[in-house]
Amino acid sequence: MTCYLPTRAIVVIPLLPDYPAVKVLNAPYQGDGMRLVVATRLIAAVRRTGLQRVGDAADRGDQTTRAVDDLMAGV
Repeated sequence: MTCYLPTRAIVVIPLLPDYPAVKVLNAPYQGDGMRLVVATRLIAAVRRTGLQRVGDAADRGDQTTRAVDDLMAGV
């Protein structure tokens, strides 16, 4: 059985201040003068309509991919 996300959904990983960090899963991110943490274990699919772009973490793509891989593999 194959399940597809509705086209109006997107997978997001929140950036949170003061989030308890695990080195491999939660990379630090500096944005708008704030120190944030990539909260990988809170990854979720959400509807695009409720989102607003506030920044770009494309330069952290490798770190994010490693964190998601580790999260899924349970390493």
